[in-house]
Order: sequence, then C-alpha cells, then structure tokens
Amino acid sequence: MNYTSHQEAKEAILEAGRRLYARGFVCANDGNLSARMADGTVWITPTGVSKGFMTEEMLVRLDPEGKTVEGTWRVSSEAAMHLALYRENPDIGGVVHAHPAAATAYSTLGRDFDLAISLDAVLQVGRVPCAPYAATGSKALAESAAKYCNEAYAALLEHHGAVTWGSDVLRALYRMECLEQTFTVYANMRAFGEVRLLTRAQLEELEPIKQKFGIPLGGGMKARGER
Repeated sequence: MNYTSHQEAKEAILEAGRRLYARGFVCANDGNLSARMADGTVWITPTGVSKGFMTEEMLVRLDPEGKTVEGTWRVSSEAAMHLALYRENPDIGGVVHAHPAAATAYSTLGRDFDLAISLDAVLQVGRVPCAPYAATGSKALAESAAKYCNEAYAALLEHHGAVTWGSDVLRALYRMECLEQTFTVYANMRAFGEVRLLTRAQLEELEPIKQKFGIPLGGGMKARGER
C-alpha cells in the first residue's frame, strides 16, 4: 500500500527507527527509512540523526524528483536510492536501509545469497542479490539497488549493508529482521562446520505455502546438492 495518512506514515518511520536502533541494526547516525504516500510524495529520515531518537519534526517530505515539499531538516544522503526503488516498483510503500552486522559482513564478499538454509530464509527472504560497491549517496548506488526491486525483497550493498522494501514501512522492517536472522544462522552453521540446505523436494513442498500467503518473489534458492 501507499500511505493515505501522513501521521500514520510518520509514526511508522519513527517506530521502525526505534526498533532498528534497539536491535543494533544501526549505530550512531547510520541508516535511513522512508514511506511513500498515495500522492507520490515520500516521507524520509534526515541525515545526522540517530534513528532511535527521531521526532516527527525531523522528518522530511519529498516529491518524486527529490525536491523538499515539507520539513526543514537536511534529507538523508541515501534519498536517491529510496526514490529510485519507488520509481521502479509501484507496489513498494516503505524502504529500510540499515547496517546489521551479519548481513554487512556477508556483503563484503560481493556475492548474492541464495542458499536454502531454513524455512524463513526461503519464505521471508528468498534469494538476496548483492549490488556492486558504489559510494554512499551516489547515483550508481541508487541505480544498482533499484534494479532488483521487482525480483527480490532485499538487496545487499557491497561493503555497506542492506536495503529492504515492502508494502509498508513495518513490512520492510520485518524483512530486515529476517534478513539479519538468516545471515546470523548461516554464520553459526559455518561455525558448527556444516552448511546443510533443504532438499529440492522440501523446497517444492513450500510452493503452495508461498502461493497461499502471496509470496511471489524470492525464488531461485539453491537446495542440497545444487551448490
């Protein structure tokens, strides 16, 4: 959905920011969040502010081209990435960019993640592409992330972190939580000495569940014996 209530959109951003900070997915002034309104404008977080301690007055509303239409704070340096995602996929109503430790560590490898290590990895995350390294706030970064938003629910940003999207801000937040959980589990599996995947038959059993709950994206996961 795209938000129809400005108050609801702003409250969702503030709540998601508090949760990101509480879980350690951002530190200091890291990260940024946004929500798209039904009129096409976008509420987004300011730069230079901890996402755990924001107030409504700090949020900024942009038009689709990035011009400020409401608010006085300096907008996030990653605004271009958020706007690019909204342009590419009209179903996106919320975007979350953060630096959770496990996902960020994996992003330094510069490769996609497509291993079916758990039910959540398959149903909540799916294949996660890795956007090639680009400087923060750059046009290259915005374009590299946006090209994946019609085939996946999240993208890694090489040496940078991750970005997730959804029909609203909290859905994007939940995907960030599932993403970090997936990479934490993967790291622990490697520590235990074996990364054991679901079988192809087990993956196929999940297809009716994906259809029932309307999970159209996130396929392309590798099963046991397919690496």
